Amino acid sequence: MESPKMVEPLRDHKNYHISPEEIMSCGHLACPGCGAAIIMRHALKVFGRKTIMTMPACCWAVIDGPFPYSTVGIPLLHAAFETTAISASGIRAGLDVQGIKGINVVGWAGDGATFDIGFGALSAAAERNENIIYVCYDNEAYMNTGIQRSSATPWGAWTTTTPINMPKSEPKKNLVEIMAAHKIPYAATATIAYPDDLRMKLEKARDMEGFRLLHIFSPCPPGHKMAENMSIKESRLIVQSRVFPLYEVEYGKKYRLTVNPPPVPVEKYLEIQGRFKHLDETAKKKIQADVDEAWETLMGKVNPHAPAARHQA
Repeated sequence: MESPKMVEPLRDHKNYHISPEEIMSCGHLACPGCGAAIIMRHALKVFGRKTIMTMPACCWAVIDGPFPYSTVGIPLLHAAFETTAISASGIRAGLDVQGIKGINVVGWAGDGATFDIGFGALSAAAERNENIIYVCYDNEAYMNTGIQRSSATPWGAWTTTTPINMPKSEPKKNLVEIMAAHKIPYAATATIAYPDDLRMKLEKARDMEGFRLLHIFSPCPPGHKMAENMSIKESRLIVQSRVFPLYEVEYGKKYRLTVNPPPVPVEKYLEIQGRFKHLDETAKKKIQADVDEAWETLMGKVNPHAPAARHQA
């Protein structure tokens, strides 16, 4: 059988804004319904070919394809698990020393490499205000290595290391609020269910300078125990239920809610995922109460002069 031919990368960098060109190619190795693959497609169309990306051990290190093939269509550095922010900082420093301008440097990592293993490097790069874009596609567990819990895994969720008789007993770490505390120029949340909002935030991050972080919810059908055709629905319900609000923060103080659909009970979001099937009514009410409290706290930052109403199930 004839080997597939390598595609010569395009050399024309004139189209710096949203490109009609599909930079991400076919042949990637993502699971059916993988949100991370959709996120990458949108991101590459916004960032364009004038982009250098680095990524650690994660699902996307496999999705990209076996050497010497690559589906991203841009220069890509595979780095150690904890070094996404470090390697991105080094790439930026190398470009700066050579006087090379107009290149997006993007760190691309899952929640394990962001919330946990690479968190120290992430915080240090944010504190230095490195001129890089950091994208965390968050599928809420170590999906690539067997669905183990991470600090992004929500309370009550099943994983292979938090089985149904001992589900996750700690709340999910609030990444955007931690980054906002660093006073970085830009931090935002996004999902694939609201592509206009996602693209707006990708564009905004692209056009700013300094440290910018995008926290993007990424459905994982195998890890969330759901059918592969449910990824968009899950991404929509996580916003509608207010479990994952869509908002942005500039310099740690300017909050803006970017999408605010009519709310639905949290149970609507939980019931489509097998990882929450073991929860009883008491547990579901606790999650609803926690979501309501977090929403009120966020609304107090978005508009401190108008108290937010609690959701009524």
